[in-house]
Amino acid sequence: MVANSRMNEQELLAAFDEAIENDHIFAYFQPQVNHSTGRMVGAEALMRWKDPECGMQYPSDFIPVLESNGLIYKADLHLFDMVCRFINKCIDEGLTVVPISVNLSRYDIYDRDYVEEIEKIRQKYDVPVKYLRIEITESSAIGGIKLVKNALDRLHGYGYLVEMDDFGSGYSSLNILKDLDIDIIKLDMIFMSGKLGGRGGTILNSIIQMAKWLQTPVIAEGVETMEMANFLKSMGCNYIQGYLYSKPLEEAGFLQKIKDMDYEPVQSAMQLITDMDNGKFWDPDSMEAIIFSNFVGPAVVMTYDIYDHSAEIHRVNEQYVREIGRGQDEYDILNSDPWECFDEENLKIYEETIKKAIASDDEEMCDTWRSYCTKLCGEEKICIRSHMRVVGKGGDKYLIYSRVRNVTTEKKALMELNNSEHLLKYGFEHANVYAWEVNLSTFEMHPCFRCMRDLGLPPVVKNYPEPVIESGLFPADYADMYRDWMKQMRDGVDNLEAVIPLTAGRIPFIVRYTLEYDENGKPLKAFGSATLVVDNEEKSE
Repeated sequence: MVANSRMNEQELLAAFDEAIENDHIFAYFQPQVNHSTGRMVGAEALMRWKDPECGMQYPSDFIPVLESNGLIYKADLHLFDMVCRFINKCIDEGLTVVPISVNLSRYDIYDRDYVEEIEKIRQKYDVPVKYLRIEITESSAIGGIKLVKNALDRLHGYGYLVEMDDFGSGYSSLNILKDLDIDIIKLDMIFMSGKLGGRGGTILNSIIQMAKWLQTPVIAEGVETMEMANFLKSMGCNYIQGYLYSKPLEEAGFLQKIKDMDYEPVQSAMQLITDMDNGKFWDPDSMEAIIFSNFVGPAVVMTYDIYDHSAEIHRVNEQYVREIGRGQDEYDILNSDPWECFDEENLKIYEETIKKAIASDDEEMCDTWRSYCTKLCGEEKICIRSHMRVVGKGGDKYLIYSRVRNVTTEKKALMELNNSEHLLKYGFEHANVYAWEVNLSTFEMHPCFRCMRDLGLPPVVKNYPEPVIESGLFPADYADMYRDWMKQMRDGVDNLEAVIPLTAGRIPFIVRYTLEYDENGKPLKAFGSATLVVDNEEKSE
């Protein structure tokens, strides 16, 4: 058994060529696991060096030596070669093949034609590109963004997925993510050392949510406890790498792990419907965003968690702020709890409509009353009509796009009309009066309770008055006159009245109509009534 002893720089340099030739520099593999399912989603290849005389050397000791002496390029290519050999072996033996990530050093990017070299190695071993991922560190992009972008473009040209390693450990994370087309983000858990939550937890949650909108999977590395893994899962990060599931393993141990664990591919954090370009939607200068902001009317984008029934607003347009905000600005709306304005009954209606939209994969509509209390407007209750559609899904969360309209005035008018009808129906009962209303844009007729009871009319009569004429309720010799009435009212004639014999018995009724207009003066509804004609003889009796 070889005792481990630390080699100095001269010893490492002297032993390097032999280490490459005899595979003393080799790969350990650390599994990446979906914490929700317990399945493996991939692994990272980590460089190790075991000298025949001095034993294992720490990567923190030998990697800086190789970098400063221009040898890391050769070591990285050797490691990539070993990973391709390993995958080729798994394919030949019919074993499950999982994607393996290999690090690309900033020295590889700056000094050599590394991308073409690894592609030659891959082709030599005939390894499908889907089984290989290339990791770049966040620090490698600082100060050399153009070189890194060029390398990423060439890697993507060959079909490689690219991971950003140690994300969050540097100072330019957001700028780098904006400029580079990264496929997978690997979170550095170093800033979460110590107590969970607090400012670090807030930052972590923001990164995970941002990655969802970019449709970029997130893998958290350095996860050592179940508490940490569950904390990450609660924020929507299920993919983890660390000692909780496995330490880095030599090839034999990793092969056994592959045999013991099921495999599943990494999925995007938020999968959007195919006809929606997510990147363009969130770009303020894109046509999609311009349409959202200016032409669709009041609209909101929110997430709904079907597991814990919570919701979060992510975007509203200016029309929404003006019409629905009730004195709040955009910042207030985005930082509010969407549920706080609902009472129990209306929240149930709203959530049931969201669930219908999830189940139907189509637009669903509901009207809900909401209470708002602001310094500007005081306490106010309004009715909002929401047309909701699911546009994305990630885990238990659904991305909801909703067009909304304030229908408070219409609802109050309808409530007043219903109250009036409730009071009038008893009068109608004793006065031999039948009443109905006609929508002049759709020609749908809504009869009163007596019309339905005595005349057998349904709650809604479509294409009015044709079905009523066909039934014989209006006699044929009055049909054309009555059709002309409908046309006159649609053109704005306010009052119409005539004695018309109704039913097969040709009983005379005084039929009257009056109109209701919208805010633009256009005829909206016609209110009709039929009062039995009673002669003086009948009155005296």
